[in-house]
Amino acid sequence: MNYAHIDSTVSTEELSEIFRPYDFQQRIYKIYEYFDIDDVLVTSSFGTKSVFLLHLLSKINPDQKIHFIDTSYHFPETIAYKEQLTASLNLNVIDVVPEPRENSLTREEKWWIEHPKMCCAINKISPLEPIIAGHKVWIAGLMAFQTEFRSHLDIFSQQGDIIKFHPFIDIDEGEFLYHLSYHKLPRHPLEAEGFGSIGCTHCTEKGHGRSGRWAATGKTECGLHPNYFLRNKG
Repeated sequence: MNYAHIDSTVSTEELSEIFRPYDFQQRIYKIYEYFDIDDVLVTSSFGTKSVFLLHLLSKINPDQKIHFIDTSYHFPETIAYKEQLTASLNLNVIDVVPEPRENSLTREEKWWIEHPKMCCAINKISPLEPIIAGHKVWIAGLMAFQTEFRSHLDIFSQQGDIIKFHPFIDIDEGEFLYHLSYHKLPRHPLEAEGFGSIGCTHCTEKGHGRSGRWAATGKTECGLHPNYFLRNKG
């Protein structure tokens, strides 16, 4: 069954109920029964939790494109990890880059200090907007145990005009770590140094979970996952 042939009134709540009985691997298989691969968007930060989804996609649908947002502020270790996983998993990675002039402005004025939300908007959100516009569903590796925001997400949710798909949302941290160990998946090199979550250099510190991201600012998400993308604004 293909989503293009499903009644447009089918809600994300109904899709969540359809997918709820399946485990995370079955859910990823099943998403390609509902959506053509060209309608499926996958993004990856190549952070500490990224390898699990990338590993599964490499087995389930190796032709799936993986979009990497290169903000120009990544740790060298992240770039090296990305290259390692791209080669070992034979991933089809596409780099997404911000507009050079705006990216330079954020660097010159150090926007991550006084304007972190705008820095994320310029270097992460804006470059991805035209790509999101060309897809129907976005697979994200979010898990409920990671943050308060994520704990309220369901398997499917509407984010502007695109459907977000969270196949791992209801697994706990122990199960996640078990699968990393069982499949002997390579870990991000900075994880061993105490980084629980890794983003741009200026906004990432050591800490458990996501506590080191935008520390002491109250900010927990870069804007990609909250309800930001609205193509139909009129």
